[in-house]
Amino acid sequence: MPITIRLALRDWDYMTPLVLGDVSSPRVEVKVDRVGTLVSHVGKDELHDAAEMSFSRYTQLRIDGDETVLGVPNFIMRGFRHRCIITMKDSPITELSQLAGKRIGVTGWRDSGNTWTRAAVRREGVGVEDAMWYAGRLTEAHPVVDRLDGFGRPGRIEAAPGERPMVDLLREGFLDAIFTPFMPEGYFNADSPFRQVLGDFRSAELAYFNDVGYVPGMHLIGIKAEIAAEHPWLAAELSDMIDESQRIWTAKRRKYAETTPWMFDEIRKIATDLPEDWNVSGFEPNRKMIADFSEELHQQGILPRVLTPEELFPNR
Repeated sequence: MPITIRLALRDWDYMTPLVLGDVSSPRVEVKVDRVGTLVSHVGKDELHDAAEMSFSRYTQLRIDGDETVLGVPNFIMRGFRHRCIITMKDSPITELSQLAGKRIGVTGWRDSGNTWTRAAVRREGVGVEDAMWYAGRLTEAHPVVDRLDGFGRPGRIEAAPGERPMVDLLREGFLDAIFTPFMPEGYFNADSPFRQVLGDFRSAELAYFNDVGYVPGMHLIGIKAEIAAEHPWLAAELSDMIDESQRIWTAKRRKYAETTPWMFDEIRKIATDLPEDWNVSGFEPNRKMIADFSEELHQQGILPRVLTPEELFPNR
């Protein structure tokens, strides 16, 4: 008889086959809860046995000695970050190196995505000490919460003035750019006042991939350690089911590409520009990316020391 696992995930479209039951296992029944906000700590969550979680926050658990969550190196959220740096359409900033000395807003200092974005900028010579940083809510619709998360430093890393929305501060010229994983309402309208700093971010991202060899991972799957210990096969089984869901979705996406006018071209370009295994799961295929992320967290002052991939995933 299969065990039942309740899994909390964001609304990733490639999880649709898993949600609908097109992916199944004789050993585990997965009940998916679709969440808008990530579970803060699945090890302490009474409603879920496993969850999508921040890679950065998982590393913090490990360095704190919190072993209640077992991380699975299935990076359910991956993406390049060059596109996540926005400015005003009339801004003179067109290169990442031009962010040196500027005032930059971030939607959360510790966030995995913003860590990778700072990594991309650091490769262009702009480190944490080379700009002034403000953490805050992107728009009026977003809640006022602590986005510094204990990493504030007066004169270098501060909260957005008056907790005002960062898009307003950008419009007024107080901020020169914003790092954000999700674009503000109206961003994709033809009359939007905003743009990406890099006009051809795709070329920059492809060059980044050719250099580092991976698409950065932001979120992974975390399982309650006690459940994983009771069922040692569970982590691999759950990871395989997620991968199968993505495989089925990708095949259907290729067939039903006309959901947007140029999705067909996008799918073709991915097949041309990236290797087939660009999003492969597992410890060994992702070792370099895991190690680089730990190094970035340390270099950016988020971790007191570099954690090895083996320390992060002891049950690899």
